[in-house]
Amino acid sequence: MTPSSVHDIRNLALLGHAGSGKTTLVEALLLASGALGAAGSVERGDTVSDFDPQEKAMGHSLHAALVHLEWAGHWINLLDTPGLPDLAGRALLTLPAVDTAAVVINAAAGVESGTRRMMAAGRDKCRMIIVNRIDAPGIDFGALMDDIVASFGRECLPLNLPASDGSQVIDCFFAPDESAATAFSGVRTAHDAIVDQVVELDEALMAQYLEQGESLAPEQLHAPFEQALREGHLIPVCFVSARSGAGVRELLDILGKLAPDPTEANPPQFLKGEGSAAEAVEVMLDAERHAVAHVFQIANDPYRGKLGLFRIHQGQVTPNSQLFIGDGRKPFKVAHLLRMHGRNAIETTLAVPGDLCAVARVDELQRDAVLHDSHDEDYYHLAPATYPQPVFGLALMTRKPADEQKLSEALTRLLEEDPCLEVSFDPRNRRTVVRGLGEQHLKIVLDELSARWNLQLDTATPSIPYRETIAITAEARYRHKKQSGGAGQFGEVALRVEPLARGSGIELADEVKGGTIPTNFMPAVEKGVRQALEEGALAGFPIQDIRVVITDGKHHAVDSNEVSFVTAGRHALIEAVLAARPLVLEPLLDIQVKVADALFGEVSAELASRRGRLTATDSPAAGWTLISARVPMAGLDGFEGRLKAICAGESEFVLEAGGHEPAPQDVQSELARQHTGGGNGNGAH
Repeated sequence: MTPSSVHDIRNLALLGHAGSGKTTLVEALLLASGALGAAGSVERGDTVSDFDPQEKAMGHSLHAALVHLEWAGHWINLLDTPGLPDLAGRALLTLPAVDTAAVVINAAAGVESGTRRMMAAGRDKCRMIIVNRIDAPGIDFGALMDDIVASFGRECLPLNLPASDGSQVIDCFFAPDESAATAFSGVRTAHDAIVDQVVELDEALMAQYLEQGESLAPEQLHAPFEQALREGHLIPVCFVSARSGAGVRELLDILGKLAPDPTEANPPQFLKGEGSAAEAVEVMLDAERHAVAHVFQIANDPYRGKLGLFRIHQGQVTPNSQLFIGDGRKPFKVAHLLRMHGRNAIETTLAVPGDLCAVARVDELQRDAVLHDSHDEDYYHLAPATYPQPVFGLALMTRKPADEQKLSEALTRLLEEDPCLEVSFDPRNRRTVVRGLGEQHLKIVLDELSARWNLQLDTATPSIPYRETIAITAEARYRHKKQSGGAGQFGEVALRVEPLARGSGIELADEVKGGTIPTNFMPAVEKGVRQALEEGALAGFPIQDIRVVITDGKHHAVDSNEVSFVTAGRHALIEAVLAARPLVLEPLLDIQVKVADALFGEVSAELASRRGRLTATDSPAAGWTLISARVPMAGLDGFEGRLKAICAGESEFVLEAGGHEPAPQDVQSELARQHTGGGNGNGAH
C-alpha cells in the first residue's frame, strides 16, 4: 500500500531526551503493525532506524531516520530523532515535515532537559507525550503525572492509564472500562477530564454534554479534539512499554484515530520573496494544484549520493516529474521517487499531498529548498526555523597537506546535514574552525570525518571569538595621498561612528553632499570601511554593533581612484573607532546544569571560579537542582570533564549562546597588547 489520500497520512516526529527509548519504540510499533517479523534492539545494533555504523557503536541515534508502517488503513510516517543534547539540531530539523511532535519520556527518569527543549520546540505543532518504560520497577506514576503537568500545563491529560503492575494500559477514551485497576487516578476521572477539555471548544457539544447529560461518542469529539490539539488546548499523554509491548497496539490505534492528518494540523507558513518584502502565500493540500514540496533533511549516502527527504505540501509528485529548486531556472527530473525505511529506499509511483518521500543524486538540493513544478512558485520558502547557536569550537589541521581539499568537501557535506554546525576560517592562526553545540557534538563530527572520508586530523583549541565595539560617538577624517611621478593616488574620507544596541550588527549610511566623493567611488569607500570592520581596530577582532555614516570627503580629478578611497575609508574607520572608546566584547554562554542537591554548592563554586554568574535555580525533580548561569566562553574550557568528576557522571547540562558583554579590563588590555605586537598574537584565551 501507498497512501492515495492526504486523509490517510499521519506524520510524527519522535522527540525526547537520550535514553527515553525512541528507537526501541519504533521497533515495537513496526513489529506490532506487521512491518517487521522480529524486533531489533539498540544493544545488538540491528534496529531499522539506527543503521549507521557509528550509531551502532555508540548505541545512540545520530541522525533522524524515516520509517513507515500501515495500521487500520492509515499510513504512518515516523521520524526517529537523536536525543543527545548536542544533536538537538538534527532532531529539530524534522519539525517542518510533521504534523505531530510526539515527545517520549522515560518513566523512570521523568521530565529531563531534552524533554523540556523538545516540548518547547514543538509548541506550534500538535503535541503529545508518550511515557515509555512503564514496566520499570518503583515508578510513582502519580508523581510523574504531576511533574508533567507542572512542567507543561494542565492541558496534559492521559488518554490511557497504566495498570498497577505496568503490564498493560487501560483505555480512557474510546471504550473506557471503569472497573479496571490502574496505577494512579481512575478511568472515569481521566475520561471526564478529556471530554471536559475538548467540549470547551464546541458550544453545541458542551450544551449537549452538560445540560442534557448525554454521553458523547468518540466520533462526536473528533473535530473539537483536533482543534484542541492545533491550539495547544490538549496535550494527550499515552503510556507504553516498548520492551514488553504493553500499550503499543493501543498507541497505534491512537495515532490512527486521533493524531491529525495533514488537513487537521497547523499549516506551515510559506512566504514569497525575501526580507521585509516577503509576503505570505497560501499553499493548499490539493493534488490538482502545482506541486510544492519542502526539503527538510539532506543525507550524503556513499552509494546513492546526496539524498533529499522532502514533504509535499501541495500537488503530487511522480517519477518523471520535472521539479525546480527554489528560484532555479533549470528543472531536474525525478528519476526515482523513493520511500525511506531506515537505510532502505523503496521506489514508489506516487506521492500525494502530506506525504514524505526522497530523491537521490541531485547535487543542487539543499536543506530548506522548496521544490515546485511551475515558475508560479519561484521564490517560495518556509518561514525560517530557529536552531541553537553553535558555541563549542575545534581548530582542525590535516596530517596530510593533500587532504585539505577533501576536508573542505567533507565539511561542506556535513553542513548540509547538520543545522547546528558552523565552519569558519581563523585568519589569525590560518586554521579551519568547526563549531557545534558541545564537546560530544564535535567528537561525533570528528568520528564522521574519519569514518566516512578517511580523514586523519589534528585538533587544537581555537581562539575565542571576541568582538569589538564602541562606547561613544566619534568622527575622523583621513586623507590618502601618494605621488611618485605620473598619476598619483588621492582620496579623502570623513565619517562618523555611533554605538548601537548589543546584537544590532552593522549599519552603513551615506550623508555625503555636493559630490565631494563621486558616486562611482562610494563602493570603494564602503569596501575599505568593511575591511576595517572585519580586521578590528583595538585588538584585531571584528567590530559589531556600530553605525558608520560617511559624511564628507574630497577627490582629485586625475589622481583619485578606487584604491585611494578603499585605503582612505579603511583608515578613517580605524581612527574613528579608536576615538570612540573601543571595547573588546567576550562571548557568553547560558548554561543549565542538572545536579544532585548535595552537589549544588560544589558545582556553583566551580562555575563561579570560571567567572560564571548564577541567574536562576529550580527543582525539576525530587533530589535534583537545575542551575542556570551565564559563563564566559573563555571560562568553560574543560568544564565538561570537571563536571563529570564532581558528579561521577550523574549530571547533565545544556549550553546556548548568550550574546556578548565587555570583557574584564585586564583581558581587554592583554588582547590589545598582543595585537600591537606585545605578545604571541595567537588569540587563545
